[in-house]
Amino acid sequence: MYPSLYYAIKDLFGINLPFLKMVQSFGFFVAVAFLISSYILTKEFKRKEKEGLLVPQKIKVLKGAKASVTDYIVSGILGFVLGYKVLFIAQHFSQFIENTQGFILSLEGSALGGVIGAAISVYAKYRESEKTKLDKPQWMEETVHPHQHVGNIVMIAAIAGIVGAKIFHNLENWDEFTADPIGALLSFSGLTMYGGLIVAGFSVVYYGKKNNIPVAHLIDIAAPALMLGYAVGRIGCQVAGDGDWGIDNLAPKPSWLNALPDWMWSYDYPHNVNSVGVPLTGCFDDRYCNHLVPSVFPTPFYETVMCTILFFVLWGLRKRLKVPGMLFSVYLVFNGIERFLIEQIRVNTLYHINDFAFTQAELIAVLLFILGIAGMVYFKKQVAKE
Repeated sequence: MYPSLYYAIKDLFGINLPFLKMVQSFGFFVAVAFLISSYILTKEFKRKEKEGLLVPQKIKVLKGAKASVTDYIVSGILGFVLGYKVLFIAQHFSQFIENTQGFILSLEGSALGGVIGAAISVYAKYRESEKTKLDKPQWMEETVHPHQHVGNIVMIAAIAGIVGAKIFHNLENWDEFTADPIGALLSFSGLTMYGGLIVAGFSVVYYGKKNNIPVAHLIDIAAPALMLGYAVGRIGCQVAGDGDWGIDNLAPKPSWLNALPDWMWSYDYPHNVNSVGVPLTGCFDDRYCNHLVPSVFPTPFYETVMCTILFFVLWGLRKRLKVPGMLFSVYLVFNGIERFLIEQIRVNTLYHINDFAFTQAELIAVLLFILGIAGMVYFKKQVAKE
């Protein structure tokens, strides 16, 4: 396993680049997932606009107004926070490389750096305001094409997704949260996919409605991007060994899988980022010195494979399904089936109702499957009414 890109580059290519220790493997693949999703979203927005399914919007923008007091306050606060951290990191760069997450999330920093950062930020805002200021501010009409919303949509999805993922994870692991609430909320580890999907989904739909983007077309556009983005994100889980693995797998590898590497059937996640398991010998870093005994099903890898296949299915259907909202409904059905199946061999917290046990993900997967079927019926009836 490679907790950061440093260990991956060193192991695969023999190149020693210490600064890459600050780039966590999971975070790297999540960033790649968002970049790929942005590309797919942009292509689909442009396609639907070209087909006349989405139209540009005319908006009025005030040009030439000077920066307000609020603008300067916001700039000053952002500049202070940035400077507070940047100067402190520069002064302790070697420690920062070794513990990037701890440095970023701690309250430690440089007050001098904060003051300098605030001053620079406020001055930059002033210079920007002076360059664009007009003697008499004017309202001007601008054309906004649908694909120009992609940047905002991705940013909203990223922020809301992390918040939702943290909330659902802490609800699922309530004992851990109550034992250390601040640590649980600020830690980069511990993210529940469905929590992120649900909160980000509602947030993006709200943004779409505010900007007159038809919801049915918006969710159809998102469907393939969501599936592929999830597939890429799961690569990060596999590479880092973040705990999203399966149950113990003591069974011998089936003969029909002999052509594949052993780790695709059962894997011990050496040097996993969660430091779970028993100690290893010859560790490259004392913080990541464990592996699982016995080995387990590499469920993140399985999800990457399944969701990549499902992405291509959705991509092939996107032009054939003419009913708005239908593609997203199919996505929900696929998502529910895929996750429900993987939960059968995945480690997770169980909830109990009498003698019935289930995981949070199983419950949500079933609900998404039902919602997908209901969506197919609903959207088809909507078209029939027109």
